[in-house]
Amino acid sequence: MNRGGIGFGSSSTAEQVTEGIDASHITAIVTGATSGIGRETARVLALRGAEVVIAARNVELANEVREAIMQEVGIHARIHVMELDVSSLQSVRKFVISFKSKNLPLNVLINNAGIMGCPFSLSQDGVELQFATNYLGHFLLTNLLLDKMKSTAEESKIEGRIVHVSSMVHKYTYDSGIRMHKINEAAGYSTHKAYGQSKLALMLHANELSRRLTQEKANVTINSVHPGAVATKIARHHTLLAFATSLFSVFLKSIAQGAATQCFVALHPSLCKVTGKYFVDCKEAKPSSLAMDAELAENLWHFSAELALSKRSSKTLREQNQSTTSEET
Repeated sequence: MNRGGIGFGSSSTAEQVTEGIDASHITAIVTGATSGIGRETARVLALRGAEVVIAARNVELANEVREAIMQEVGIHARIHVMELDVSSLQSVRKFVISFKSKNLPLNVLINNAGIMGCPFSLSQDGVELQFATNYLGHFLLTNLLLDKMKSTAEESKIEGRIVHVSSMVHKYTYDSGIRMHKINEAAGYSTHKAYGQSKLALMLHANELSRRLTQEKANVTINSVHPGAVATKIARHHTLLAFATSLFSVFLKSIAQGAATQCFVALHPSLCKVTGKYFVDCKEAKPSSLAMDAELAENLWHFSAELALSKRSSKTLREQNQSTTSEET
């Protein structure tokens, strides 16, 4: 079934795909909402009346974004700024504790923050940085907020929605899909394959979590989206790609167009009960065969839980990786 918005396509903007939708009963968290499509997503959600939490590493910049949105939308806009560095598991845990202390409901979680094409490096938890930022932090964030989303959905009778901002680049990853036990190895590291790996991981997580939520009959859905090739600063770590983005920006989507699909999936009533799907240009699309691999998704879930939920130190993670590598050699 080709679920999607009739008349919506690659040129549709976030405002157009949410036109007429009243989101005043919705509370949403958007990660990485200080620039690009994250900022536009926060703005459009607020424009439609939603209470929005801007979860960002740079609090000062996030407050500037908040003020700008409130000036446009009006003083009635409900926008909060909270500190969150998704590359840090400690920061994720701190954010969740702080958010829950506010006693806010949670209807929508948009996992938008990300980096692209950076040289090999490890996060403070000892995890390859693109995997840690784009995927692992969001894995932990989503799992720690699930109880809040479930209880909100049960109490409000409003379907909860989780949106993973993935990419069509999930198709261009390592041969194994996810280099689980070699995740932190510099040898064989590829900037673009590591990015594809992190985006594939988001889709696998969405599919596995969708299966689990459906099994327990929770009123929460999770879907993945490809925003399209958008003229943003995400490629700033990759000199050649950043240059190409600047050179060919006229052929890329605008930020308003790039934010459309995630806003559509987060709010549009036509997608009620739709879960575990992949959307491009506001329409359901076919993901790669790796993204649909149920065994890989389950294995990734357990691997991710080992990394994120066990609260292991970065030293322990490095030692585990080195030990596994030695055994495989």
